[in-house]
Amino acid sequence: MKAETRSDYQFINVTPYAAMVGAEVTDIDLSRPISGEVREELLRAHGEFGVLFFHDQTLSPDQHIDFAEAIGHINVNRFFKAVDTHPRIAEVRKDPDQKTNIGSRWHTDHSYDQEPALGSILYAHEVPQQGGDTLFASMYAAHDALSDGMKKMLGSMRAVHTSRRNFGKQAYGNIKDATDVGSRLGNVDAATQDSVHPVLITHPVTGRKALYVNDTFTVKFEGWTEEESKPLLDYLYAHAVQPEFTCRFKWRKGSIAFWDNRCTWHKALNDYDGQMRLMHRITLEGTALS
Repeated sequence: MKAETRSDYQFINVTPYAAMVGAEVTDIDLSRPISGEVREELLRAHGEFGVLFFHDQTLSPDQHIDFAEAIGHINVNRFFKAVDTHPRIAEVRKDPDQKTNIGSRWHTDHSYDQEPALGSILYAHEVPQQGGDTLFASMYAAHDALSDGMKKMLGSMRAVHTSRRNFGKQAYGNIKDATDVGSRLGNVDAATQDSVHPVLITHPVTGRKALYVNDTFTVKFEGWTEEESKPLLDYLYAHAVQPEFTCRFKWRKGSIAFWDNRCTWHKALNDYDGQMRLMHRITLEGTALS
């Protein structure tokens, strides 16, 4: 049975995509300017569902930027190769002869920043005939399914996040030695960001609690060693990606995913060797988390 379109949105058509995360927004042309009412409802749905999906969009890079700026302020990614003509757009690319993709581990973007990104807008320019889907997981659901005792303990804890482990000199050197990532990532000297955030945050739009650690950028709990932190972090990472908390999005050319970095994780599947996948991503500035 197909999910019903939500009746509490007046200016956009929102249909839940999966039980815990995601919604599809239809009958909207994102190449055209959006009204203030549409913006507010998109942000409300974005916070409620964690990720919004759009199909059959035709956007030039300038229109992609216009839509992003209508939603918030653009955060220029320091490590991804930019689109040649538009330095504020990051290129997420895998060529047919490349084996390694970008974003293959569960993560949330920019958690290493003092003010982590609000969200990212990923637009599909070219997709493989099969494969190349993206998984999303709800950190609302991950939080809600924790025991009361675990919530109480985690509620007083903070975690350390860093860009150094994945984008720094040593990490990038290892990546280049072991893979064909090539020029798709770089600027290693800019990987100096460290941040500390609550392990459980309150979403600024919905007021809901969400788990805020991730396997890619979280190093340890504040005041703990990495060795002490690892068993509990590993438990939380496995807990958070239970199938019931996730959805799988199948891309088409012209699809857009607009996800909320504060309440979701995502993971790009690498199951399309010999095929091309080209996406353009714009990330939006966020605020400090509490």
